[in-house]
Amino acid sequence: MTMPKRDTYTPESLLAVAVEVFNERGYDGTSMEHLSRAAGISKSSIYHHVRGKEELLHRAVGRALEGLFGILDERGACEGRAVRRLEYVTRRTTEVLMDELPYVTLLLRVRGNTSTERWAMERRREFDQRVSALLKDAVAEGDLRADVEARLATRLLFGMINSLVEWYRPDGRASADAQQVVDAVVRLAFDGLRA
Repeated sequence: MTMPKRDTYTPESLLAVAVEVFNERGYDGTSMEHLSRAAGISKSSIYHHVRGKEELLHRAVGRALEGLFGILDERGACEGRAVRRLEYVTRRTTEVLMDELPYVTLLLRVRGNTSTERWAMERRREFDQRVSALLKDAVAEGDLRADVEARLATRLLFGMINSLVEWYRPDGRASADAQQVVDAVVRLAFDGLRA
């Protein structure tokens, strides 16, 4: 992928190019040369904005994590019965994944080979644990089935949501629009989980 030569790049536009290249080539398979070619700027111009590719990775996965953790502070995730909060978090997680598709895709592909990747994986585990606790609360309140272990149910729920990165394309090639996808995820998950 070679982009046309550009005179200026902002940190945000450089980050978008880096995420595209990381998702295409893999983080480990991406060099600064790959990034400079894709951006159409010199390596020294990239270093004007960041210290290196790991900083770009940190910014990218940080953006995805901020979106996910931000959900947990929203009113719908904090008030009411646990099952309603869990449903809200599920809906919003699906929306954030689709809104930030390249960034969340990258987050889901990190493997722990760098300190940034290990940090991102730990944060993902923390998010999963908080959602799992919410699921346990909903079971304790009698609204969700008790015959499926909470960690397993959480993994299956996120497995369904995270699979969107493999097939959902916001450019119209997907089989459904974003709202249909969100509604389907919530309906499928909660019809199967309700007590």
